[in-house]
Amino acid sequence: MAKAPKKVLLGVTGSIAAYKAAELARLMMKKDWDVWVVMSACATQYVGPLTFRALTGHPVAHGSFAELEQETYTHLGLSEGAAAMVVAPCSAQTLARLAHGFADDVLSCAALSLAAPLLVAPAMNVRMWKHPAVQENVAALKRRGATIVPPGKGELACGDVGEGRLGDLDAIVRAVAKAVGER
Repeated sequence: MAKAPKKVLLGVTGSIAAYKAAELARLMMKKDWDVWVVMSACATQYVGPLTFRALTGHPVAHGSFAELEQETYTHLGLSEGAAAMVVAPCSAQTLARLAHGFADDVLSCAALSLAAPLLVAPAMNVRMWKHPAVQENVAALKRRGATIVPPGKGELACGDVGEGRLGDLDAIVRAVAKAVGER
């Protein structure tokens, strides 16, 4: 009898790197994981939920609860039975939400109701990434056991050069595989 695929939540937030999350979803599905996507409202400005629905075959929860057309407890259903959740790209805003336990959208609520490993792959401007508030939020998440997949270095969308690019997608997949107990 075949084992059921591991459920992995992919949180997508408002960053120009959001377009890379579609490829990340595809790579995770190649691992035979059951990928479910949840998006911040801002992420939908960069890439649409339909893209992820087409890739994963699952409805995509996004935005605030007032915007949801699904059931009231969508966030609980999303996190139930999940082997891990990875937020990639993770904006400075969502990083702060997760670090401080805010539950003001479906993505942050899904993360708070998660009983599995949380992985965060930040992506933002180098000046934002180096800001003490962002670094304190990263440290808080690490203290609580979250895995941080560090941003890459290079040219950023705005033209600046430095740390802040979304980390390598293969590195993110490897981190998720480790979190769910696979190679």
